Amino acid sequence: MAGRAPKFRRAAGSTGSFRFAIVAARFNERITQRLVAGALQALRAARLGPDAIEVHWVPGSFELPQAANHLATTGRYSGIVCVGVVIRGQTPHFEHVAREAAAGIRHVALTTGVPTAFGVITALSEEQAWARAGGDVGNRGEEAAEAALQMAEWIR
Repeated sequence: MAGRAPKFRRAAGSTGSFRFAIVAARFNERITQRLVAGALQALRAARLGPDAIEVHWVPGSFELPQAANHLATTGRYSGIVCVGVVIRGQTPHFEHVAREAAAGIRHVALTTGVPTAFGVITALSEEQAWARAGGDVGNRGEEAAEAALQMAEWIR
């Protein structure tokens, strides 16, 4: 996705009883921390209190779907935001991790019915990743949280 996601205007008080989880990958953690900060900012802007948001860390982006599935099946969350960073290296590993993270996160959303958003940066360089973690191109964590919020409102 190029550019920034469109902004959404929500009705006052529409997120009052929601509870969200952010699942974050530790691989490329310094960049992922910026995605978590963006997701937290979006959820707090929707007037979710600190007790309505949990952050869970996993080893890497490949593990995001398993953690998201575990959290979704508890029935405690209105939405789950998955964030991580996969940067292309010199081997095909990048393609495998990115594809399986995306497919797994989609599978969680479709099988559990819990909005599960994909906020994983897949970049060709570290510079591109920083640009998508609060730089010139926006913050994919913030955008994923906003998508999860919109879907939770839509489902409600």
